[in-house]
Amino acid sequence: MARKYLPKVITSNHLLEGDVIYFSENGKWVRNIAEAAVFHDPETADAKLAEADKQRNIHVGAYLADAKLDSEGRPEPVHFREQFRTLGPSNYFHGKQAGA
Repeated sequence: MARKYLPKVITSNHLLEGDVIYFSENGKWVRNIAEAAVFHDPETADAKLAEADKQRNIHVGAYLADAKLDSEGRPEPVHFREQFRTLGPSNYFHGKQAGA
């Protein structure tokens, strides 16, 4: 039996600042996963990943990450790695982690 396709978001790291960023509906990069575009089929996800990959002057290492939708339809990370990335750098207590 084929595995059910999970919704995807496109994530990467900002080229100069290193922050985790997400590809939005309007083709811009945002820092909050809740503002990321969600792709529900592999063809659309792959096409948007190719579009995002053309913006290498902004990001490095774009890839598709599994997502789930919260009660308001906004994407959230599925896997621990992606959840961890939403918290920001982990080398010391600063940035997004300071507010948590």
